[in-house]
Amino acid sequence: MIELFAQAAILFATSLGSAVAALFLLSFLPQRRNPASSLSGNIRALEQAVFLFADDELIDSTRSARDLLKAIPGSGTEWQRLHTFLSQRVDGIDDAFASLPDRGEVELESRGEAEIRVSAEWLDGVTRVTITDLSAEGQNVVVDALSHRAERQELEALRETLAAAPMPVWRTTAEGAVNWANPAYLDRITEQRGVEKGGLTWPLPPLFAAATAETHEPRRQKLSTGTGKSMRWYECHSVPAATGTLNFALPADREVRAESSLREFLQTLTKTFAHLPIGLAVFDRKRQLALFNPALVDLTSLGVDFLSSRPSLVSFLDRLREARVIPEPKDYHGWRQQMSELEKAAESGLYEDTWTLPSGQTYRVTGRPHPDGAVAFQIEDISSEIALTRHFRSEVALGQSVVDTLREAIAVFSTAGELILSNAAYDRLWGVETGSTLGTPTIADSRRIWQGRSEPTPVWGEIRDFVGAIGERTVWSAEISLAGGELLGCRCVPLAGGATLVGFVRREDDGAGGRPREGGRASAAALDLATL
Repeated sequence: MIELFAQAAILFATSLGSAVAALFLLSFLPQRRNPASSLSGNIRALEQAVFLFADDELIDSTRSARDLLKAIPGSGTEWQRLHTFLSQRVDGIDDAFASLPDRGEVELESRGEAEIRVSAEWLDGVTRVTITDLSAEGQNVVVDALSHRAERQELEALRETLAAAPMPVWRTTAEGAVNWANPAYLDRITEQRGVEKGGLTWPLPPLFAAATAETHEPRRQKLSTGTGKSMRWYECHSVPAATGTLNFALPADREVRAESSLREFLQTLTKTFAHLPIGLAVFDRKRQLALFNPALVDLTSLGVDFLSSRPSLVSFLDRLREARVIPEPKDYHGWRQQMSELEKAAESGLYEDTWTLPSGQTYRVTGRPHPDGAVAFQIEDISSEIALTRHFRSEVALGQSVVDTLREAIAVFSTAGELILSNAAYDRLWGVETGSTLGTPTIADSRRIWQGRSEPTPVWGEIRDFVGAIGERTVWSAEISLAGGELLGCRCVPLAGGATLVGFVRREDDGAGGRPREGGRASAAALDLATL
């Protein structure tokens, strides 16, 4: 309409041929308004949130009130949700609503930064609740639509996330009162007390002890699941917030069970290793002593107090050196290098050594890798074993010395036909060195040597069969001729354990005058051989 009027004015001015007439007519046209100045100048009165309740039933509400109810999370009736919202923000709201039928009208203001005023009136059984936002009262609030929608979407996402969180999350005031909690926290309360969520009142009862330290270190707490039911363990974390404390309770049942199983396992190991004569020391991945048995205390003379303090491997070895349980090193630097190599060898399972101590004791030390990067050392006192071995070797050397003094050449074969003993006369007779021979000579090897230095005779085969025979055997003897024509007396004697002694004696050495048949068995009396 305005455009048509302008065109008519221009045509009219043109037809008159006068610019003054056109300007005169245009001056009467209505001016366009600036939308921004119109918006800033149009201040709409703040709409309050008003609710009408008959008992606990909502019978009417304003648009702002309905938007507020939609924004309040949780379940229950409109009255329960509104009561929860107000209880978290306004002190004394429960007493105010309870005394409303007697007083007729009450008015309260909230605490903290979210300033609101709550007015309630009692109108013949109908409760009128009015909520006013004091922070926006009398102000011109202009909100960008895109920003508002983004904030609302983010708020909905945060609410959905906290509502789905399986762990209890709650906020507390500076006085320790619970003024907000997620559904998981509410579930724990209803589970513990056996009530419905709708029957909870604010502020909620605390389930966990509040953090007392300023650092808010994590703390482990247990929570009953109800009368006569099991306990649940949680690891509680508290974070200081602007208006109180934000708390999280992480489920810790698995960790507690694992730690309990580990303690029981260690106790079982300790009881088992307590009766072992071998000292055991297990160092964890940080090379701190994690487990030891009483035998370690007895063998190392280290105090229980020192071992219970969980010393490091280096401290443990230093203390062993001070107690003279480690062989005295030539120099400390070399000893340190040796201990470093000891740890590396134990990690690969290759460390095994014998420590001869200044006290005369002998320890066998073994290092083995354990799971999770741990290392275990076993210390065994083998002093008696070493002494027994030395005594046995001394006896063997003595017996060998006695046998070497005999003029008769002696060779003793085991049941398997291996040469287990011979003397010096045997080596001289047959030109061998049994003590330096690589490997263990057998009856077959000896038979080839005998045949190579003697005349052909079936006696060597009979000796071979006699050595390998099983069952009852008797002493027998024979006479053979060496390659040079010298006569040699031979006897076979069964020994304990299936062993066999084969003896050789030269005829000029025994002084015998008789000559038995060659190549067969004869009695010992006929041969008249010298015996041991």
